[in-house]
Amino acid sequence: MKRNPKGFTLIELLIVVAIIGIIVAIAIPNLLNAIQRAKQRRTMGDIRSASTAVEAYAVDLNRYPPAAGSYDLPFAMGTTTMNVVRGYLSPTYIKSVPLRDGWNSWFRYVTDATGSAYIFASPGKDGVMTVAAVGTPVGATTDFNADIVYSNGSFLQWPEGVQR
Repeated sequence: MKRNPKGFTLIELLIVVAIIGIIVAIAIPNLLNAIQRAKQRRTMGDIRSASTAVEAYAVDLNRYPPAAGSYDLPFAMGTTTMNVVRGYLSPTYIKSVPLRDGWNSWFRYVTDATGSAYIFASPGKDGVMTVAAVGTPVGATTDFNADIVYSNGSFLQWPEGVQR
């Protein structure tokens, strides 16, 4: 019986499939990590935009937009969302107030009783706000679940370095 040299053998096909599997096993975790980093960066950008609007409001009215109720700052985050400041900021200071972070959780916004300090916060990937429970924000974090906290012009807790 004469062999037909056209086509691939089963071994050749299995080797190609194995190589593709190895490449996919390496690429998928990196892709998922890149998606989470992009969500963090979007969240930080939205917080900066909202902060710029809040600062412009404060320049005009000499206080920050009030949150619902008053809190003992700096770390009593409560459940007040960005929705409470939408009427104060939009459309004069910002076209559209960002209400949700990159993971579709509500941004938190609080002010002190006098309106002289404010905090924006995102609960991170897990959607659970842990700053109020833990206390002082820790600066740079390496966990996608860590909160992102911004107060009076600077980040108090932010993502940095290799994330897990």
